[in-house]
Amino acid sequence: MSKVVVFGANGQLGTCIKMLNGDNNLIYFPHEAEANILDVEVLTKVFAEQQPSYVINCAAYTAVDKAEDEVELAERVNVIGVKNLAEQCGQHGAVLIHVSTDFVFKGDVARPLTEADKAEPISVYGQTKLDGEKAAAAIEKHFVIRTGWLYSEHGNNFVKTMLRLGAERDEVRIIADQVGTPTYAIDLAAFILEIINRDSQAYGVYHYSNEGVTSWFDFARAVFDISETQVKAIPIRTDQYPTKATRPLYSVMDKSKVKETFSIEIPYWRDSLIKCITKLQQ
Repeated sequence: MSKVVVFGANGQLGTCIKMLNGDNNLIYFPHEAEANILDVEVLTKVFAEQQPSYVINCAAYTAVDKAEDEVELAERVNVIGVKNLAEQCGQHGAVLIHVSTDFVFKGDVARPLTEADKAEPISVYGQTKLDGEKAAAAIEKHFVIRTGWLYSEHGNNFVKTMLRLGAERDEVRIIADQVGTPTYAIDLAAFILEIINRDSQAYGVYHYSNEGVTSWFDFARAVFDISETQVKAIPIRTDQYPTKATRPLYSVMDKSKVKETFSIEIPYWRDSLIKCITKLQQ
C-alpha cells in the first residue's frame, strides 16, 4: 500500500479508517497540532516529512444549522482547508480523496441522483461542501466521494441519538418526509481504502451510501426494532420541526457509477445497521 495521510482522523470516518487500518504504519494520522488544514505552514511540513501518495480528507465543518450563522467558519474549513490540501497534493503529486455530502443537492427530484445531476445546495453547509468539491477538483488526481446519513459506533450520530432517546423517553417524534439512505462509516472507510489498494486512477466524483431507500422515521424504527427498544415512534413532517437550515427532502444517490467502476457490492442499509447496533450492545 502507498503512504497515506488522513486528516480529520478523530471523526466518525477517520476513526473507522483507523480501526480497519490496524497496525499498518503506511497510514499516518497527524496529531492535533499537525492536523490543522487551515495552517499552510503546518501542512507544508507534514507533506514534506510524510511524502504521501494519498491524502484522505475527513475533516469538515458539519454543524448544518450552526453554519447558517457561522458562515465564515464553515467556509474556512470546508472550502479554504480543502484548497490548501489540494495545493499541497498538487505540488507533491499526491491523490486527494475528499469526502462530501448529499446536501449539495436541492432534493426536489424524487429519483436517485447521479453524479451528472446539477448540484444546487439549499443551505450554507451544502454550499460550502460544493465549493470544497470544486477546490478538490482543481487538481487532476482527486476523488470526491459524496455520502450521507453517516453513522457508526463512534462520535455523535442519528443511531446513537435514537438509542439514547429511546431509553430516556416513552415516545420519540421523527421526521418522516425526508428520504435518503444511511451510510455505515465502516463500509465507506473500507471503500476508500479499496481505492488506495487498487491504486485507481479513475478520478472524479462518486456517490457512496449503503443500498436501499428510507426516511428518518423508518430509519429510527429500524434502530428501535433491531435494538429491541420499547418506545413509541411518531412520524412528523419537516414543517413540524423547524430548523435554521433547510434540508433536502429527497437525497437518495444513484451508485451505478461507483459499482461499475470499482466492481464492488454495497451492503444494504439495514444489514449494516444490524452490525453497528450489535457492536454497540456488546
